[in-house]
Amino acid sequence: MRSARLAAAVAMAGLLALMLGCAQEQEEGEGDEAKKLTIAVIPKANVFTFWPTVKKGAEAAAKELDVEILWRGAENETSFGQEIEIVEAMIDREVDGIVLAPQSATALVDVVKKAVAAEIPVVIIDSGINTDVYASFVATDNYQGGVMGAERLATLLAKKGKVALVRNIPGSASTEDREKGFLDTVAKYPDMQVVAKEYGMGDPTKANEVVSAILTAHPDLSGIFTANEPGAIGALNAVKNAGKVGKVKIVGFDASPLLIAGIRDGSLDSTIVQDPFQMGYRGVKILVDHIQGKSVAKEVKTPIELITQDNLATDKIKEHLAAYGVTIEAK
Repeated sequence: MRSARLAAAVAMAGLLALMLGCAQEQEEGEGDEAKKLTIAVIPKANVFTFWPTVKKGAEAAAKELDVEILWRGAENETSFGQEIEIVEAMIDREVDGIVLAPQSATALVDVVKKAVAAEIPVVIIDSGINTDVYASFVATDNYQGGVMGAERLATLLAKKGKVALVRNIPGSASTEDREKGFLDTVAKYPDMQVVAKEYGMGDPTKANEVVSAILTAHPDLSGIFTANEPGAIGALNAVKNAGKVGKVKIVGFDASPLLIAGIRDGSLDSTIVQDPFQMGYRGVKILVDHIQGKSVAKEVKTPIELITQDNLATDKIKEHLAAYGVTIEAK
């Protein structure tokens, strides 16, 4: 009888242990299921209209996919060291993935490789990088954007005259592609001469100074193409200050309320706009798909548009600018 009771006690103890183990596994499973993916989104900077619009797209994807976004950007687009430190911090934090807009095609290579080696997948957005370890690259066709800028100036100037290029910063792959597209296309027109190619360093004040000097050195300048928003703002201010609105045609890149106002009043001929909302949205969505084991494209192009006075009020352009956070109101 005593043996039977002992056997029953042992059996009950085993059953209780099994039940506790199952309950613990269930709780752990529920915890794992409840844990959200944490995605770091690292823009080149937090300034201008472009990057806050990228953030809106990333946040929209995060809400849709129920993931957590950590948005961290450098103070400006030339702070290579600061951007590297941000990526390093996200690696140390062991985030589930990184969406990165590299300030430099070369300076960020090692830290991106470090992230991937730590099994943290990376999606590159906006600007290229000199490695292929990333899961996907989501960006504008920047070379084509430069081509569009050159063709617009060629049309405005009847394919002749002196023109200037306001570059962004050395090493920025996205804007270097725009600059190359512009220069390659202008070279097809023998009567168009590029008399200046200067860096605005991602700063409207610096771009203003650069363009002012170009206007002084070349009083017969006919046109300017800028590779980004701060360059366009600086060029617009310099041409206004020089009293040459209308005499010097400006084709910009990207959008902001100031640039759109310039198109409306004729001080800025046109601007080529990207789709930063889609860049942020697709960057996060593609990264999550990759983390979940889904197949993703190695390269994804987001759309671009040339905005002029003629199409500014069209529904298509209004919708495109709305993604930038720019609203077109009736005159």
